Amino acid sequence: MGLVHEVIDGFDAAEPVRQVARQEELLLAEPLPSPKRPPRAYRPIEAVHFPPHFVPQRFEPPKGIYESDFLRIERQTMAGFRQPFYHRNCDVDELSYQVYGTRTLMTELGSVDLVAGDFSRIPVTVAHDNHAHDDIHILFYVPAPVAELHPAVRTSELTIPPFAGWEPEVRNLMTTECLGGPEHDIVMTPVDEQLLLDQAKAEPERINVLRPSPNSTDWLYRSSHVRIGHTTINNSDGRLYRTHRDADEVQYQISGHRVLVTQLGTMRLEPGDFVRIPVGVAFTSIVTEPSTHLTVLSALTVPQVAEATKTGEKLTIADLDRLRPPN
Repeated sequence: MGLVHEVIDGFDAAEPVRQVARQEELLLAEPLPSPKRPPRAYRPIEAVHFPPHFVPQRFEPPKGIYESDFLRIERQTMAGFRQPFYHRNCDVDELSYQVYGTRTLMTELGSVDLVAGDFSRIPVTVAHDNHAHDDIHILFYVPAPVAELHPAVRTSELTIPPFAGWEPEVRNLMTTECLGGPEHDIVMTPVDEQLLLDQAKAEPERINVLRPSPNSTDWLYRSSHVRIGHTTINNSDGRLYRTHRDADEVQYQISGHRVLVTQLGTMRLEPGDFVRIPVGVAFTSIVTEPSTHLTVLSALTVPQVAEATKTGEKLTIADLDRLRPPN
């Protein structure tokens, strides 16, 4: 049986980690029969897939993927139009990752153009709207405050007009609570958007655009219960497993392909896949080509609310060895 190692860590990166040696065949095996406990069928790992490239469509609300009391993750796609109202969150910072295309983010703290690879954070209570071009972005709603762990590469500016063809209008402003979730609006009222965008003249704060470094995992944001980062893996034989003792991990595959191996099954991930690894489950990645993905840690369970598109399968160690890169 092959020897591997398992790193056991916690949500708080400052806490010490424990590394133990394991027999991989046993680490991934079904439990032994127990006279005191009947066998239990554990639910296999699941993935939710959305096309990683833009598909033209009419405006639709964002698609919810995962949701808890401390985190909501959505996927949004837009093309050549604006969302139908400005939006103000009462309880959360709204973060985003630009997957594809371009998007103009217009806020009371200024406007900024976002391109693929950009992260941004809209502070709680800041009204905002989007104008997008062949756009895909991931949204994270996290209870405020959320700390930025990187310096900005760009910031928003008072820009009038914010995009070509813009003319000031009276538009609705929707205010929401409960992580900005559907049907949790408190009030919707008309607003003079010229006056709204001019608010940036009186505000010293700006929207910061962050971009990750090409590190193994580069953390960009942190709150009391959530960490959001970007992970790059160029090559991995998958013999170093990781287990979070007090956090779920959500991953979104950005580029490249990899094999995710977990105690709840193995699956091949491709761009556009979301996957959640529950607390206490050991996992690793087999990578033979450069791969990047978003990494989100949630100190509380974050259930999946979207329908799964594929599930993990049980592979033998011989199967895994055939997938591993040559030494």
